[in-house]
Amino acid sequence: MPQIPEKIHELTVGQVSARSGAAVSALHFYESKGLITSRRTSGNQRRYTRDTLRRVAFIRAAQRVGIPLATIRDALSGLPEERTPTREDWAHLSDAWRTELDARIKQLGRLRDHLTDCIGCGCLSLETCVLSNPDDVFGERLTGSRLLAERRDRPTGT
Repeated sequence: MPQIPEKIHELTVGQVSARSGAAVSALHFYESKGLITSRRTSGNQRRYTRDTLRRVAFIRAAQRVGIPLATIRDALSGLPEERTPTREDWAHLSDAWRTELDARIKQLGRLRDHLTDCIGCGCLSLETCVLSNPDDVFGERLTGSRLLAERRDRPTGT
């Protein structure tokens, strides 16, 4: 991994990419979504402050555990500019995200447990399928084929 001298306070997109492991296109995407910022030189080249490396590491770690980019952006927007997320920041945010992650884990466990049955069955019935209709939400009202007709019969704008 290339080392960047301490006296250099701004990094090129290539340096951030090399140090963070994120593709240049990913860095451009993160910037377009407001997750990181850069300034432009007189030659229109991007320059990132050193704290961008920590922010990119933070973004990538959050993505690996399934946190959506919009949620990550909201979390980063609560931090002061030019400050890297600290261990305390990560602990606070991970506590806030724990409920969401627990719900996803439960959903994935249900998918894993019923996937073989579903493939074997092949029906994907909205009436009885635990994957298409978890907790039989629609079964209390109507069967699946009637749901589609119900939507078509509804007046526009409701």
